[in-house]
Amino acid sequence: MPVFGLTGGIASGKSAVAKVFRDEGVPVIDADEVSREVVAPGTPGLSAVVEAFGPRALAADGTLDRKAVAAIVFEDADARAKLNAILHPAIAAASAAHFAALGERLACYDAALIVERGLAEAFRPLVVVAAPRELQRSRLIERDKLTPAEADARLAAQAPVEAKIAAADVVIHNDGDLATLGVRAREALAEVRRRLGRQP
Repeated sequence: MPVFGLTGGIASGKSAVAKVFRDEGVPVIDADEVSREVVAPGTPGLSAVVEAFGPRALAADGTLDRKAVAAIVFEDADARAKLNAILHPAIAAASAAHFAALGERLACYDAALIVERGLAEAFRPLVVVAAPRELQRSRLIERDKLTPAEADARLAAQAPVEAKIAAADVVIHNDGDLATLGVRAREALAEVRRRLGRQP
């Protein structure tokens, strides 16, 4: 089945673009949502995370304390690698199951780390949403209530936007308002469909 990729830096506007794609009739498998599925209570994924990071990884209600785990891994590259080694295979397997359920429909895989994980070739054409770093930083601080240092740590954990653009087939520059982003997202989707021979 034809699956194209959507990626971009944190707080780049990628989720807004994914919404436009959905509104245009394209199913979007969100790696972040799948990552929640694979660490739901009772899953092997959650057990593995708790085994790796201890009870501090659990919230009082028995779910994964994502904020606590994020605080650990964004400050420690080794801890981040350990978490990725647990989650990425599980996310890949669950995502493949979601895609299989869609049959032959054109679909989009929305994931922040497609370039970092060397997966760009698996999701061509690759759409990258690019926003100026200072805009990403200010959005992170405002949206997630982070300190400047916390925002910088999260930005540093991802490849620079230039690396993502270099790997892209289609780039959406998010340096305007939401309406402008919507227009650019629809233009990008039209280009993806043209490249794949999949008109709506």
